[in-house]
Amino acid sequence: MTGKIVAITGASSGIGAATARLLAQRGASVALGARREDRLGQLAGEIRDAGGTAITVPTDVTHRADVERLVSAAVDEFGRLDVFVGNAGVARIGPTADLDVNGWDAMIDVNLRGVLHGIAAALPVFRRQGHGDFVTVVSTAGLKIVPEMGVYAATKNAVRTLLEALRQESTDGVIRTTSISPGYVNTELDSSIEDPEARAQARAAMESFGLPADAVARAIAFAIEQPRDVEIGDITIRPTVQG
Repeated sequence: MTGKIVAITGASSGIGAATARLLAQRGASVALGARREDRLGQLAGEIRDAGGTAITVPTDVTHRADVERLVSAAVDEFGRLDVFVGNAGVARIGPTADLDVNGWDAMIDVNLRGVLHGIAAALPVFRRQGHGDFVTVVSTAGLKIVPEMGVYAATKNAVRTLLEALRQESTDGVIRTTSISPGYVNTELDSSIEDPEARAQARAAMESFGLPADAVARAIAFAIEQPRDVEIGDITIRPTVQG
């Protein structure tokens, strides 16, 4: 990992923050993107205090220009970009019959369009350099379809499809793609769930048996650390007690 340059969206908490800490500990320089500037600043300070290297860029992945700034900042500061970790995500859980169109729009904009913005920003850089990795956090929600998570799962499966297509378009060895599908992880994702009952259920499950975010960060690091002729296409990581 030493010397790698990694941009991470959704870096202010949860899996994104854990990934930033771990990769920086292992020698990577990290460009941190998220909406919460104060949290980004705290995390970057923590990484620097521990001897790591980090920059911050306020980033709303629904805005293409923000994601382009994140990528450009990494290239300007460090000379290149080796890995783009697409981690930003939101969940709006509830019956489809509730017709939460605003919630559907939010999930499409962040979970799908945000990933597309990352690809649009980083792919030209990767092609120009001759190498680059897309590591994208998806979800087991797209593997086991359950009630009240239909649109959320749909956005995650759309991303999984997108990355598989990009993989098949990139067999020249320049681009590697990895989908990370976590199950329950103890993060702040539940804060984006507006229905109080659904939010309480998600929080209870996270606290009862959710993985620590560090576990997913280790899976991300594993994919990145492989030799260039090895591509880890998919990793599913869940608590052993999750059904």
